[in-house]
Parts: sequence; structure tokens; C-alpha cells
Amino acid sequence: MVQPSKQPTNYGALGTLVTVFFFWGFIAAGNSVFIPFCKHYFHLDQFQSQLIDFAFYTAYYVGALILFAYGAFGGKDLVGKWGYKRSIVYGLLFSAFGAAAMIFAVNANNFAGMLIGLFIVALGFSLQQTAAQPFAITLGDPATGTSRVNLGGGVNSFGTSIGPLVVALALFGSTAAITDEKIAALSLSKVIILYTCVGGLFLGAAALFYFSKKVPSGILLEKTEKANKALNTFLIMTVLLIALFIPVFNSYKTDLTNASVSEKHAMEAYRLYWLLGALAVVVLGLLISLSSAKRKPAGWGAMQYPQLILGMLGIFVYVGVEVAIGSNLGELLRQPAFGSHAASEATPYIGMYWGSLMIGRWTGAINAFNLSRNTKQLLQFIVPLVAFTILIIINSLAGYDMTPLYYYIVCVLIQIVAFFISNHKPARTLLIFSLLGVVAMVIGLLTTGKIAIYAFLSGGLMCSIMWPSIFSLSVAGLGKYTSQGSAFLITMILGGGILPPIQGKLADLVGIHFSYIVAVICFAYLAIFAVAVKGILKKQGIDYDAEIEGASH
Repeated sequence: MVQPSKQPTNYGALGTLVTVFFFWGFIAAGNSVFIPFCKHYFHLDQFQSQLIDFAFYTAYYVGALILFAYGAFGGKDLVGKWGYKRSIVYGLLFSAFGAAAMIFAVNANNFAGMLIGLFIVALGFSLQQTAAQPFAITLGDPATGTSRVNLGGGVNSFGTSIGPLVVALALFGSTAAITDEKIAALSLSKVIILYTCVGGLFLGAAALFYFSKKVPSGILLEKTEKANKALNTFLIMTVLLIALFIPVFNSYKTDLTNASVSEKHAMEAYRLYWLLGALAVVVLGLLISLSSAKRKPAGWGAMQYPQLILGMLGIFVYVGVEVAIGSNLGELLRQPAFGSHAASEATPYIGMYWGSLMIGRWTGAINAFNLSRNTKQLLQFIVPLVAFTILIIINSLAGYDMTPLYYYIVCVLIQIVAFFISNHKPARTLLIFSLLGVVAMVIGLLTTGKIAIYAFLSGGLMCSIMWPSIFSLSVAGLGKYTSQGSAFLITMILGGGILPPIQGKLADLVGIHFSYIVAVICFAYLAIFAVAVKGILKKQGIDYDAEIEGASH
């Protein structure tokens, strides 16, 4: 295979682009502080408070589906027509509009309005992500595209790490543990000020992007074929998902206050069955599409490529397992076998889980810079240790006791070894980290105490580099369908709205500890995808590992 000439990285444009990645992590993580406030202020039950995350993640699916539908009916990809630059600007402006809607809803004491505001913010994020992911790949040598996405992911994770602390500081004047008393004393005026600042940041980022001369337009002039079969598949899936979610929501109207244990158990099983039905719709829908597109590619658009369909399921599973592990950690740590930690005591552990994503993504981003091989290898060892130290220092300054997490550095060292073995090759990296994820989750299932806690926390280290690896492998070879394929992948962020509730309901039935079997299954699929996609790409004349090897010398 003839190696293409290397394309220099546009660092100016890349530097501007990664600011957008920061907002995604900052706002999404800030929800963890916002949820308990809404739960108290609006007198919500646990499920109703979780509608905040549900509205947020569902918006990604809806937004990406709208973009695809426009292209399917109009024959032109909207992101390609606008260009990556304008698409990101429009997405930021849309998110700013969502922040304004949040302000009006908070001022009106309307929880439904706040959900709509968050939904609009995330719709803007959906447009931004659809454009930003392939844009990062095009800002330099395609062989190092994964590393540029990793750089954006590292900045995103930094936003995730400091988001809750900044939001807590803005709302409560302190980063210390958030108590019920602090939440009860919080005034709405501070929430309004917070989202006014957030809206201002969106507008500032849009202006920065729009007026930056270093950022190319990224316009794609190719006409996209109509993908009627793919559109029909998505529409059918959407209708079925709505039909399956309605009974779940309606079931929460049932008053179980005086119900017996068996009645409560039956209701939880009822909800789990409908959620599993939603999972089946996504999985079977994609697998049936894969089979049909293989027999007759016409009309499937980007979904005629098997690497994309399997990658869509990969993104669904990856987002689902990443959110599920973190969302259930608090409940796990409350169990006697895991230390009986109160909410404030569990915060450092949950912070380290999300911070683990930052550790891995900072390390994965090293290859995006034009450095010598020896320098990269040295940084590959130093950067994760520095990132781990920063997490310890930040949380210690916030008033949390981080001493129980000092020995977590052993898990970080294991990740460093994995990075050296994977050598920044997407398929190999995904396989190694997926297998390590399986091992870590199995260890967590078979043990208790600190070993099990560290094992589950290390899921963050394993998830950290999966998004760019899955994304790059999935859009490889798509050509004019790249933007359409990107939109398809973004729809699968829906996994964050389906898999965590499934694990939660499973926990109600069999216990929170055993519920982590969901994570084992998810990591196992990702390992299978890593093996399968490499063979699929080779049949198409694409050897990603060879390209990365050539680019690293």
C-alpha cells in the first residue's frame, strides 16, 4: 500500500477547536451538581431528577437524526453545505439560545421548561460534535487524526473534572461537599447568574471561532446520495423507542409507597423488560441494517459500509458503559462491602473515575504534536502521572480526603504499559483497552473492598481513548459520506440514555454489585468490534495500523 504524503497539522485551527470540546465536558459534568438542586427545589423523586440526563443525552440522538433527515430529503449534507466552521458556530449559538431558555424557565420556576432548555443546549452540542469530530481528523495527517480527537477529548475531560467544582463554587461559594442544607439555602438568582455566564461563554466561543482566520471553512461540496433505506430504519427505530419508553415513564405514576416487596419487585422487572426492549430495537435494528446493506448497498448511504454500522453499535455501547459505571458508583460505594461511604465520602472516588478519562485522553493526545519519537515516549510516561497528580491536588484543595486513592496510581501505571503496547494504533488500542476493561470489571465482580473499587474506577482509564478509536475506524474510507456517517455515530450517544437505566433496574433486582455484568458485556463487544473492523478495512484496502506506524517515524 502506497503511503500518502503527510499533511502538516493546523495547530491554530486545532487550538480553537478544542475550546469547543471543553464546553461539552464542562456543561455535562455540571449536571451532577444541578440534579440534586432540581430534586430538592421541585420536590422530584429519583427518576424525575434523572430526566435531566435523559433530556440531555436524548437530544444528541434527535439532533443528529434531524441533520441526517435533511440530507436524505435534500440530497445535500447540511454540515457539509455549511462547512465544519459555520456548523460549529451555529451549534454554539443554538446552545446559547438553550441557556437563555434555561434562564426564563428558572425564573418561572418551571422544571419542564428547564428540561427543554437543557435539551436545546444539547441539540447545539449535537451539531457541534457532528462537525467537530471529522473536522479534527482533517486538520492534519489522517494517520494521526485519532490523536487530535484524543487531544479534544483530553480538554473535554478537563472540563468534566473541573465542571462540578466550578459550578459548585458559583452556586454555593465553596467546592466542599454539597449538603442538603446548602441545596435548601440556594437561591434561584444564583442559578440564573450561572446560566447567564454559560450563555455568554457560548457566544464568546462562537465569536472566537467565527472570526478566527486560522480555522478553515471545511466545506464539503460533494452531493450526498439519498439514503432512504437508512432514513426509514431510523424512523422505525425512533417510533419503536418512543413506544417502549412510554410504559416506563407511565409506570412511575404508580404509587408504591404501601406496596409489598413482591409488588415493588414486579414493577422493577416490568420496567426492566421495556428498557431491554429499547436495547433490542437498537441492536437488532443495526444488525438487520448491516445484513440488508451488505446484500444491496443502494439507498443505504453511509450505512452501506459495515465498519460504520458496527461502529455505531460500538459508540452506543461505549457511551452507555462509560455513563453506567459512573452513574452507579455512588450507590455501589454505599454498600457495606465497599465501605458504607456517605455521599460526600464517595465524591472523591466518583471524581477520580471521571478524572481517569482525562488521564487517558491527555496521554492519547501526545501523538497529535510534532515531537521526536523519544520525546513522545517520555511524555507517554510522564503525562498520565502528572494528570493523576493534578486530580489529587485539585480535589484535595476542594477539601476532599484523597489518601484512599493514592494507590490507584498502580492502575495508571498499567494503563501506561497498555499505551506503549498499543503504539497509538486505533484497532490495536481499542482491542487492548477493551480486554483490560473486561478483566477489570470481572475482578470488580469477583472481589469487594478497595480492590473492587479500584477495578471499577479503572473503567474510566479504559474508556478514555475509546471514542476517538471507534470514531476514526468507523468513518475510515467513507469519503463523501464522512459527515453523514459522523451524524449516524452521534445518534448513538443514545446509549447513555438506555444502558445506565438498564443497569440501574438490574441493580434493583439482583443487587448493585452484580449489575456491573452489564459493563463486562459492553467491553466484550468493543473487543469484538476491534478485531472485526480491522479485517473489514483491510478488505477495502485500508490498513490503519500501517498508516499509524508510518506516521510515527
